[in-house]
Amino acid sequence: MTDQSADFSRLHEDGSPERLAIDTIRTLSMDAVQKANSGHPGTPMALAPVAYTLWRDFLRYDPAKPDWPNRDRFVLSVGHASMLLYSVLHLAKVIEIDADGVPTGNPAVSLADIEQFRQLDSKTPGHPEYRMTTGVETTTGPLGQGCGNSVGMAIAERALAARFNRDGHTLFDHDVYALCGDGDMMEGVSGEAASVAGHLKLSNLCWIYDSNHISIEGDTQIAFTEDVGRRFEAYGWNVIHVDDANDTAAFAQALAAFKATDDRPTFIVVHSVIGWGSPRAGSEKAHGEALGEENVAKTKEAYGWPVDKSFYVPEGVSEAFSDAIAGRGQPLRESWEEAFGRYAEAFPAEAAEFQLMRQGKLPQGWDEALPTFEADAKGIASRDAGGKVLNAISPKLPMLLGGAADLSPSTKTDIKGAPSFEPNDYGGRNMHFGVREHAMGSIANGMALSYLRSYTATFLVFADYMRAPIRLAAIMEVPTVFVFTHDSIGVGEDGPTHQPIEHLATLRAIPGLDTIRPGDANETAVAWKVALTHTHEPTALILSRQAIPTLDRSTYASADGVEKGGYVLGDSEGTPELILIATGSELPLAVQAHEKLTAEGVKSRVVSLPSWYLFEKQDKAYRDSVLPPDVTARLAIEQAGSFGWDRYVGTKGETITMSTFGASAPLAKLQEKFGFTLDNVCKVARGLIG
Repeated sequence: MTDQSADFSRLHEDGSPERLAIDTIRTLSMDAVQKANSGHPGTPMALAPVAYTLWRDFLRYDPAKPDWPNRDRFVLSVGHASMLLYSVLHLAKVIEIDADGVPTGNPAVSLADIEQFRQLDSKTPGHPEYRMTTGVETTTGPLGQGCGNSVGMAIAERALAARFNRDGHTLFDHDVYALCGDGDMMEGVSGEAASVAGHLKLSNLCWIYDSNHISIEGDTQIAFTEDVGRRFEAYGWNVIHVDDANDTAAFAQALAAFKATDDRPTFIVVHSVIGWGSPRAGSEKAHGEALGEENVAKTKEAYGWPVDKSFYVPEGVSEAFSDAIAGRGQPLRESWEEAFGRYAEAFPAEAAEFQLMRQGKLPQGWDEALPTFEADAKGIASRDAGGKVLNAISPKLPMLLGGAADLSPSTKTDIKGAPSFEPNDYGGRNMHFGVREHAMGSIANGMALSYLRSYTATFLVFADYMRAPIRLAAIMEVPTVFVFTHDSIGVGEDGPTHQPIEHLATLRAIPGLDTIRPGDANETAVAWKVALTHTHEPTALILSRQAIPTLDRSTYASADGVEKGGYVLGDSEGTPELILIATGSELPLAVQAHEKLTAEGVKSRVVSLPSWYLFEKQDKAYRDSVLPPDVTARLAIEQAGSFGWDRYVGTKGETITMSTFGASAPLAKLQEKFGFTLDNVCKVARGLIG
């Protein structure tokens, strides 16, 4: 026995390996926050027994293969408690995998990484970030988002099981755990997501709620006094209370009860004292800032810990913790791999399909089903064209799942002939999210994090309710598709509350989000193609309610130009005097103006610019070929705010855009009022060229 192992009894009075591991998680968290002088030590300290018990005794996880498809998922929705997760990943000896899923042999989180908590380019940022740190299943921080993601992951497990499991061949039967707190419970998105999960009877989902009654402003009594457990009972969850977070036996019993529940999700209410063991326990400071050197020392003394040691991991702690997890997870993972081999022999097509999904790839030839649309002066709404495209490609993409926030008849996003995803049919493909836009977005992200190609749909004006998950999809680089219809004042009589103005600008402002507003049916088909070929970018498809003429592509350029974000649709002979730029339903208006001005002898060019994101990815030579720098007479036409258009029209150009909210009236009256008429476009254009 070494000196350190002989010291177990000095480190804590009971000398148990369990307590030693729990206090190691606590002290690593304290030391990391103290060194960074930034972060939240209280929750990791209080929930160390919970995380320890879940990981050591229940989580199906192989630290050597942390991307094993049938592993249990652990979501830290309380992302501010990131040191809890980093400490666990370190002690579990989780192995880092690279972007291709290949183990590097390095630890996912080393002790040196923990010492660099919240520092530039470290693998231990202030909140867990997907892709940055192996073992982090989703980016969390904005409270409630992890809760929604976990519902999406549980839905994905059910969908994968329905798609691939066969008699005698079970590929998917994993569970999803989310650790959440009072802040999560206050955010509306968690309630929306919990309601969905309860309706769907997702018995593979377990939320562990840290009820410590502390928020940043102090005791939750000042703002949050409801009985959360009874609320979840009303949602249709199995609710279990654990009176003391330190009672690992009681918590283990609660987890066993979850495993035995097969008709509803489980909500375990764990009562804790934030910053347990700290002289400042129960204060908001234990939650929201470092304890201070003196209090760290006193806390370690209370634990029976060496006061003079920082980032101290006693000998044997990591080995015992990791061996317990791997001892359960490695045989399960190896058995799964053997089972998948047998499955591939019995069902080669299905096995190949899943392997493509796992790699984020699409079946060969899937885009051959994309429809083309004949020229039509009357045309169709791009939402209708989008629905036709979705239904044409869906048979080729069986794991394309999604739905609308109670609006599929309006957004045209239902897959015809396919069943709904419901408790009695997890093989359904049409999701019914209800009027829950915020949860819809976070759930769809969770589905995308679990191999599915997920999409959502609602009116563009309600993108406001979804901004957090859209932004997080971009941060995580997951290819969720967000369909938004009713994209302009074209909504007409519904008036300003339903007529988006600033929404295009706010979506275009999100780094990494491809916002595409197609200008006719064929551009819509290419837009869907682009969205589904993205592997690291989410897409916002912006579609119209009103009919848009389908352009004659024998006269005008191919809609394939959408793949470059912007392209020359129609041109003059020689250098143009004027460039008309438009997106969406205003593109045919630009074409009409181009034709009229050309007939008057004006050399004009019309540019379709549906995706600023893709256009900016092209090299300067291409961008200059579309928008020649020496042609300064430029007019942008879009039924949205002008914000951002200055980069394309320059200081000498103009825009016909919206500078106010809309109005309630028939579309023709609105177009006349706000200047979206052929006469006005030509008038402004003539003024630009004198």
